[in-house]
Parts: sequence; C-alpha cells; structure tokens
Amino acid sequence: MSKSTLNDIRLLIFDLDGTLIDSKADLVLSVNAMREQMGLPRLDAAVVVSYVGGGVAALIRRALGEGTSDDKVARASTIFLNHYGRHLLDNTVPYPGVRQALDELRGRKMAVLSNKRHDFSREILEGLELAHHFSWIYGETSFPETKPNPAGVIRLMREAGALARQTLMVGDSDTDVLAGRNAGIWTCGVTYGFGGFTLETVPPDLILNDLRDLPQLLNGRDPEPGSAGQGSASGLGRASGRQPG
Repeated sequence: MSKSTLNDIRLLIFDLDGTLIDSKADLVLSVNAMREQMGLPRLDAAVVVSYVGGGVAALIRRALGEGTSDDKVARASTIFLNHYGRHLLDNTVPYPGVRQALDELRGRKMAVLSNKRHDFSREILEGLELAHHFSWIYGETSFPETKPNPAGVIRLMREAGALARQTLMVGDSDTDVLAGRNAGIWTCGVTYGFGGFTLETVPPDLILNDLRDLPQLLNGRDPEPGSAGQGSASGLGRASGRQPG
C-alpha cells in the first residue's frame, strides 16, 4: 500500500483473537475440558489453536472431528461455552505492543469485529482495559453470518461513515483477509497470531510483524530502524488488480 493510501484510512477494524489478544491458553484449556467431559482424550495445544477462527460451532466441530452429529456438537458447544465463560481472562493477555499501538492510534475510528461471541469479546476487552479504544465491538452473535461474510464490515463502514478505500481490516488469518476482500476494503495481516500461516495463501495488502508499526505507517512514516516493530512489508493492490472503491 502506498503512503497516500495509508494516509487516507479513516476506519480501522480489528480482529480479536490472534490479533489484539493472545487467548491460546484459555481456549485450549476450555476445548480440552469439553473433550474430557465428552469422554475424549485431550488434544495438543497446537492442534486446538489451528481450529480457532471460524466461531464456536466450527471450533467444536473440528475439535470433535468431521462427521460428528449436530446434536453432539450442540451439547459439546454448551459445555465449552460454560467453561470458557468462567475462564476468559485466566491466561489471556494483549500481544506485545498492542497497548502502545492503540494508544498511538487514539482519535481514529476503531472497531473490533470478532468471530468470538459478542459478550465474551466485550468482557475480555473490558477486563484487559482495552475496550475504551473502540467505538464498536461486534462478535459472532452480532450478525447472522460470521467472517469471512462481509456483513459486519459493511455495517461498520455505514455506521462510521467511511468509504471502502478509507477502511482497513486488521487480522491474523485468511478469514479476516477474505472478510475485507468480500467487503471491498483494504486488508492488513499480522504474522504473530494464530493464523499467520494462512496469509501465505491468502495474502493481504499489507503485512505487519508488530502492531506498533501501524500508527507510524498511517501517519506517513516508515517504521524506525531498530524499533520493536520494524519489518513491515507492503504492496499496493491485490493479485486480481482490484482496489477498494
């Protein structure tokens, strides 16, 4: 993305898990607590993390195995949600640099669009004292369909009064990139999150190794050499040649 394009951004939409917060431990513990109650052995943490990103139903279905009946998925989902709801903040923390980046972005229109339940998303952000940065916090229960469906992005643009070319989706996975593409907006991927490996096959318009680079780029500056967040890569447009309108 060019400096002029970055300077024109008016609305920032952030994913939550894997982008702003490291919630791996609490998700893994809750999935394995569910599996134990269902009489199943525990899964390795890396396996559970690879299932995160598509919402609760997708997470539980993957954790139980394809072909699991809908009734069993529903029962397991209830067990998972009851456990996770009691342990949302046991181990979950913001990623390094997130607080600093959000502080430096203060004054911009910012939103969270997660595939985690809305009430859980808000509770976590409030518990970590990050909620005040965001004018909107939407989650899995906010819309009929979750990311990569663009409904949430489109609604946020409408509520913020931002055009597609003025909007940037920031996330850690192909789900976030596709949500942005489907809404016709710019996309930014962070490499440190759960789904960083998926950005190789679904590349965003901008890639960051550290969120602290984002305020500098939006203000027309390159990341400072030697800074904690150096190493951003950028490219204008997508493979298709289409750009936000």
